[in-house]
Amino acid sequence: MEKKTEKVKLTKEEKIKKKQRAASIRKLIGEFSRGTVHHFVTGMIAILTANLSAYCIPLITSFTIDYVLLDYAEAGYQGGMVVAPWIEKLVEGFGGKAFLVDHLYLMGIALILMTGINAFSVYLRRSEVARGSELLAYNMRTRLYDHLANVPYDYHKHISSGDIIQRCTSDVDTIRRFVQNQLLEIVRTVTMVIIAAFIMLRMNAMLSLYSVMMMPLLAVAAYIYCKNVKKDFTASDEAEGVLSAAIQENAAGMRVVRAFGQQRSELDSFTAKNKDYTQKNLRLNRLMAMFWGISDTFGYIQIGISLVVGIVFTIRGRISVGEMLVFSSYTSMLVWPVRQLGRILADLEKAGVSLGRLNEILEVPVEAEPGKALRPEIRGAVEIRGVGFGYEDGQDVLKDISFTARPGETVAILGSTGSGKSSLVQLLQRLYTVREGEILIDGININDIERHHLRKNIGIVLQEPFLYSRTIMENIRIVDPEAPEAEVYDAASVASVHDVITSFEKGYDTVVGEKGITLSGGQKQRVAIARMLMQKAPIIILDDSMSAVDTETDAAIRDALQARREGTTTFIISHRITTLCRADKILVLENGRLVQEGTHSELARADGLYKRIADIQNLLEDELNSGDDSTDSGNGNGKEAI
Repeated sequence: MEKKTEKVKLTKEEKIKKKQRAASIRKLIGEFSRGTVHHFVTGMIAILTANLSAYCIPLITSFTIDYVLLDYAEAGYQGGMVVAPWIEKLVEGFGGKAFLVDHLYLMGIALILMTGINAFSVYLRRSEVARGSELLAYNMRTRLYDHLANVPYDYHKHISSGDIIQRCTSDVDTIRRFVQNQLLEIVRTVTMVIIAAFIMLRMNAMLSLYSVMMMPLLAVAAYIYCKNVKKDFTASDEAEGVLSAAIQENAAGMRVVRAFGQQRSELDSFTAKNKDYTQKNLRLNRLMAMFWGISDTFGYIQIGISLVVGIVFTIRGRISVGEMLVFSSYTSMLVWPVRQLGRILADLEKAGVSLGRLNEILEVPVEAEPGKALRPEIRGAVEIRGVGFGYEDGQDVLKDISFTARPGETVAILGSTGSGKSSLVQLLQRLYTVREGEILIDGININDIERHHLRKNIGIVLQEPFLYSRTIMENIRIVDPEAPEAEVYDAASVASVHDVITSFEKGYDTVVGEKGITLSGGQKQRVAIARMLMQKAPIIILDDSMSAVDTETDAAIRDALQARREGTTTFIISHRITTLCRADKILVLENGRLVQEGTHSELARADGLYKRIADIQNLLEDELNSGDDSTDSGNGNGKEAI
């Protein structure tokens, strides 16, 4: 009994979630379709006009044969062309049948006119629907990009970039194709069935039944196809996302793949994913081929039945030749739209799956402003009070961290891998939110500072900086595209990269490969430092961002930064004692705790992690120096020998 109650409760929860998801998707459709409605309304009017003109063409042909050229009443036919009274009055006004017989070209003009109206309506429908669907796709891509730019930083760390790309391209295109090719086809199919049914029933009810007898089978086939295609398309779409992620990862990490000789291993892994996607896609295509084959068979059988029965009815005098042509034409015009209904429903399911996948992204909450969203002038005073932090796995990364930094001070941070150094500076930019304690800048809790204003005033350079596939000038000037070139040169000089850039054939117009692949690690770091300096932030963070440069260049950059500090508060994360020793304050982290704090001279005398690392680095430096001396002396005159 308890299990049954639990099952019912679960079902109710699923229903609530389903309703919420449906409401969310409806809201999403309304948001995406903003500015597109008039295009689709015009397209709908064009569809109705095209349908009416298409149905008029067989009627004009039938009218010409039965009413103008032949006299079925005299021939003894039971049927005959039934002309509406208003048409008879119109014909009589022009001189009756005799006038039409003498001016038969008028019927040709009427056919050409209807064909022209139909052609223009089809053009208008397709062009307007194309405009609407492209604008819809534009809205979707813009909305997704804007949302992804404002979701929490942690979201991007836990989702595959290949999957995001696949959703923002393939899924968006699936929806666009459905809207452009199938959405208004529903209107077209329904109106065609209604108009045809009305005309055909008025002509001959029995032949009308024969002309639609296979339609229920077509509808059943369409329903079965639609029911199965959703599952197969979802599997194929997800497999494509995995494949896209594999391609993206391997393209981004090609240097690593080659460095470790893993081409064969990665090829095998990619082949397995490719095979899985191919098999799922083939299964989807087999289902589609089966439906098209069956529906084609039903369609041609229906056309054959209508034609044969129509001929029999004509021979027996129950309908005229013109009416037989009308039924034959209308049956062909009805069969294929009804057959197309299966594809429409299947594509509707595909679009629904894609829309749901987009909705999963847009349901992720954007970064919230937990405080007052202030935009104060930031001078650079930083105070951290009892800060504790941990990621979602529940493991504490930082525990009870407290320290202060006055404006213009340089604070160095040392610690082993995993001690929480990068997490600490990421908290300063509010990429993550502290779990305990608080962080103050100029006496204001950072949660009360508007996040864009906060990050604009805190420059950061990471150990692995990201550079865009643009010129070096554009990469450095990305913060301010209109900045004078002199400022760019000055920032590059401080970062000790100006001379390197000018040595390139195209100088600052050199195009950087994706993620800076055309530059060395040290060059990328220095370009990133120059880019950060263009920000002119009162607080800067160097997160082990000079690890790839030599000691001499490191010292030159620090000297240049020191000379132009101008009240800039600087945080430096590094493992080099030579980089840390000139800081006003050094923090030593171990296992997420602040275990030491002081100047270089103070920490070098006290027992602890800092002294151990300093002693090791000094010992290594002494050994290297003594090795150089012994090499020189061993050659008698080392320099000349070299």
